[in-house]
Amino acid sequence: MTTAVTDVAGSEVVVSGVAVALPGAADPRDLLRPVPEGAPPVDAAERIGRKGLRFKDRATQVGLHLAHAALTDAGLLADGRPTVPGDRIGVVVSSNLGNADTVCRAVETIAKESTGALSPMDTPNASSNIIASETAIRYGLRGPNLTVCNGTGSGLDAVRWAVLMVRSGRADHMLVTGVEPDNEVTRRLVGGPVADGGAALVVTRTPTAPVKALLGPVVRTADPAGTAGELGRRAPGGRMWLAGDGRAVPGDAEHLALDGWGELSGALGVVQCAAAAGWFAQGRPGPVYALAGGAGAALLAPKEAA
Repeated sequence: MTTAVTDVAGSEVVVSGVAVALPGAADPRDLLRPVPEGAPPVDAAERIGRKGLRFKDRATQVGLHLAHAALTDAGLLADGRPTVPGDRIGVVVSSNLGNADTVCRAVETIAKESTGALSPMDTPNASSNIIASETAIRYGLRGPNLTVCNGTGSGLDAVRWAVLMVRSGRADHMLVTGVEPDNEVTRRLVGGPVADGGAALVVTRTPTAPVKALLGPVVRTADPAGTAGELGRRAPGGRMWLAGDGRAVPGDAEHLALDGWGELSGALGVVQCAAAAGWFAQGRPGPVYALAGGAGAALLAPKEAA
């Protein structure tokens, strides 16, 4: 049986900005260490201030925090505004559970009372693209604006869309954010704790800051094993696999699941790419493979891109 493969190929695309916001992890290198017990939740206001956060849901608050950190790391944000034309910076957000609590609360209110009982301050949060739109509004990003929410592979699919936007010339830089909230509703949906936070990347062809990683093949097939095979064939020689499902990883390879925070869901693929940047920041070689569902990506160290 032949497995259909979709790939994004073309000119060089790099990761020029990285941000991490998970309990006990504020740096990409932290993702490669054991998760500390009892770490406090991420305080979004600590970095971006409380102004404008009051009526935002948890995922949007952390998403704004991540966007600020990643854009600043990439040299694209100063004093809260873009350092390049805003219409050349786009946004792709991956979140499967981001506003599930808001939606459930709204449905319950309508069922018990009426639509008139809905809070006008809460209603915008029921929109599926609230994180991406609020990010664009707050930071003046007027490029393509997308939300991806299609399961385990959602984060790497978001990276794939970002690469496509950059390579096609639709944008010079794409902010990719993967974020999920931990609350009673999301725990009920996934059957356990959810990772309260996520990661963000800036994908670009024209870096304004030191390169953190080079993006190699970004692949999707019908299953993890097929994707793992394609990544190994197209970017051979790597030993580190960042994979939620270790069954698809070659038996002699190093494997890191990144599951110590609970269910990462739509944030998984973006957190994996951030962890790869952390791997390279420690001076370790690539390729590093990210694998989530049928989606996958190979990342190379900056020196390997030369």
